[in-house]
Amino acid sequence: MGVRFPPSLFVEGKIKKMKTNKKFVTAVCVIVGTAIGAGVLGIPYVAVQAGFFVALAYILLLGGIILLCNLYLGEISLRTKGNHQLPGYARKYLGKKGAWLMQFAMIFGIYSAILAYMVGIGGSLSFLIFGNVNHTLLMGFLFGILMSLLLWKGISALKKFEKIGVGIIFLLLAAIIIFFIDDVKLINLSGFNFANIFLPFGVILFAFLSFSAVPEVEIILKDNEKLMKKVIVASSVISIIFYALFTFMVVGFKGNETPEIATLTLGAFFIVLGIFTMFTSHLALGNALKDNFVFDSKMKKFSAWFFVALVPIFIFLITQYFNLFSFTKIISIGGSISGGLTAILIFFMLKKAKKKGNRKPEYSVSINWWIIGILSLIFIAGVVYDLMRGI
Repeated sequence: MGVRFPPSLFVEGKIKKMKTNKKFVTAVCVIVGTAIGAGVLGIPYVAVQAGFFVALAYILLLGGIILLCNLYLGEISLRTKGNHQLPGYARKYLGKKGAWLMQFAMIFGIYSAILAYMVGIGGSLSFLIFGNVNHTLLMGFLFGILMSLLLWKGISALKKFEKIGVGIIFLLLAAIIIFFIDDVKLINLSGFNFANIFLPFGVILFAFLSFSAVPEVEIILKDNEKLMKKVIVASSVISIIFYALFTFMVVGFKGNETPEIATLTLGAFFIVLGIFTMFTSHLALGNALKDNFVFDSKMKKFSAWFFVALVPIFIFLITQYFNLFSFTKIISIGGSISGGLTAILIFFMLKKAKKKGNRKPEYSVSINWWIIGILSLIFIAGVVYDLMRGI
């Protein structure tokens, strides 16, 4: 005869499981929502320039590398007591110079991303309303003001909108497959241009960048840190599959007519969905940078909000008024320079955290100097390539 437990124990267990599942889904949404933003809309364009299968190889390679880097960062956060963002971990394990480099990489990367979102959404709104992208400056400015209000609310706004945003991201992919699968032409996928073989690197690296979301996930998973590894793996696999399918559909359908912002030629419905993919990433990255300023730089809430919400608007107005950068150039710069530098610093942080961490982690990932050397060379090569292109 089996042991019978009081009904209350079953109820409490069920409630606890539901809360755990909710945290898992929320955490996955935060990483996926951070990664899938402006980058995904730029991948089809560089895929056409270099060749679809070249871009697919980059998606698989860089997706796997960023998965490993996020696992490294997750272990660092689990080995460290307290709430920190990337510069805080760098200060603890690499000293002031490491913290300065990480601060530069994080601010440069997030500012690049936010700038790209304002360009992408500004262009999308202009196209929807006026039928052209001539009003990108005005629409991007108005969007920036809206985001400044949401960023003031912080993590509560992030939790509310990330799930909605990620749902819309997958609605975008499903709708593209349903409406355009019959129009995909394999001939459009067969192109190859050796001269542009390295072109997709920065854009695709940017598309996977979600380092700043990992510390946010640790906060969300409070008392359920054992889920960290599963969250990182699940979100990375989802992002890789999404990028591969999205690129296949858009390139297969539009071919050489693919624009820098992929959704502009797919119709109003898809433009709106594309806007939401950038919206969720903007919100997640803005919150991450604001938390960095508050937790690690000890800024007051208003000052942190000013630098995260208003300063990027001023930069956007200047760069767009003088037509300094295109959409894909912005995300390529942000991907290669910020992503590469951040990843290299993460490698060295983990080596130190394994020895000097003040908390036992829920998981551990091996790292050695061969891994550090090979991956660092890949990231450095990406930066060199962008510099040689005159960036």
